[in-house]
This record gives sequence, C-alpha cells and structure tokens, in this order.
Amino acid sequence: MAVVTGAGNGLGAVIAAHLHGIGHRVAVVDIDGAAAASVADGLDPAGESARAYGLDVTDRDAIEGLLAALLESWGGVHVLVNNAARTQATPLLEISSEELASVMAVNLGGTFAACQVFGKQMAAAGYGRIVNLGSLAGQNGGTATGGHYASSKGAVLAATKVFARELASAGVTVNAVSPGPLDLPVVRRIVGEDNVDRFAETIPVGRLGSPKFIAEIVALLASPGAASVTGACWDANGGLYVR
Repeated sequence: MAVVTGAGNGLGAVIAAHLHGIGHRVAVVDIDGAAAASVADGLDPAGESARAYGLDVTDRDAIEGLLAALLESWGGVHVLVNNAARTQATPLLEISSEELASVMAVNLGGTFAACQVFGKQMAAAGYGRIVNLGSLAGQNGGTATGGHYASSKGAVLAATKVFARELASAGVTVNAVSPGPLDLPVVRRIVGEDNVDRFAETIPVGRLGSPKFIAEIVALLASPGAASVTGACWDANGGLYVR
C-alpha cells in the first residue's frame, strides 16, 4: 500500500497512477481534496484500490490521522512518496521571512514529519520504502525556481540521509530522486510556452525529462528488490548536473 503526497496533479499524479498500475493500492494525498478525488476516481471509481485524502503536509496531527485511517482501512503502509512541494519563483533578495517559512514548512517540514510518522510505523512492522522527491535545484542552487525552493530541496536531500541511517536496521530504506526540468505544465508555465524549445536546447540531452520515467524510478526504489539501496539520490536531469 502506497501513500503519495502532492498527488492531485503534476508529477505526483503521474507517480500515483504508475504505482497503481503496477499493483499498489494508493492513497492519493493533496492539500486540494477535490483534485485528489479526481485522480483517485480516475484510478478506481469504486475506491477499493485508490482513495483520496485532503491533507496539508505542514499539519503533523493530520499526517498522524492519515496513518491511523490507513492502518484501519488497509492494514498498513509499505511505501511513502513525499512529493508535496511549494514552488514560488520570487527573486532571491525579495523573499520575505514569511514566504521562506511557508516554503520550508511544506517542502522540508512536510517531508520530515511524514518520514517520522510513517517511518516509525514501518520500522515497527520491519519493512518500508520511503522515496523523497528532491530536485536539481537542491543540488546546483536552482535558476528559475526560487532560492527558498532550492534551499528546501537541498535540505530534503540531507534529511533523506539522516532517515536512511536511522531506519536502515529496521528494514526501511529512504532514498531521493532529483529530477531536472520535466515536461509538466508547471515547468512550461515557468519557462513560458513560447520558450520551451529554446529552453530545451540548454539541456545537454536537448529535451525536457519524462514524468513517467521519474515515476518508474520511484517505483524501482519502492520495490522489495531495492533493499540494498538507501540514503541515495538518483539524478535524472538531462546532464545539467553531473557528479
């Protein structure tokens, strides 16, 4: 059984659909409950293998409530995908303290709290897979996504290592995936639809990344066979960052 946050649209919806398609029961979680319901209904109108949950990841009590509900209805959670994030491309020197706190609360705070809450339950069960969505911005400082977003994603990568070390002996792996620019509406909106082709030319491979492929990476890291991979960050950035 898999939980995917920020799954009401964009990459989260693609990940939820892929996990459902390969046999996972999926909890589609999003702050926009209606968007989550639309995705879940598209996967399984009967609600037997896909259900929607409206939830703000900055609310730890709500995360604990979600876990309790899932344990009662589905008996356990084996996979957690922390995808929920806030992107706001404000010029660096114009970012207010309030905006910084808000972005960090969602991107880092939500991921951290979910790793704590679900990680503890997985450790008690002796098995679990947690996959955190990082970003190229968290590795190279970002360009168009905002300094607070880049900073929060760098912190997510550090948190991934911390939780991986803590939970490894309990059979729980914690990894990250760091995509570069993907062919998603949010990227096209930030870049500008008329500039997409020109922007793609700045990427070494000459194209935007595939959201479906990111979902496949997530599924691989979330599989039982990925037992020896933990604390890792898998890059998929078209060659924009090579290490």
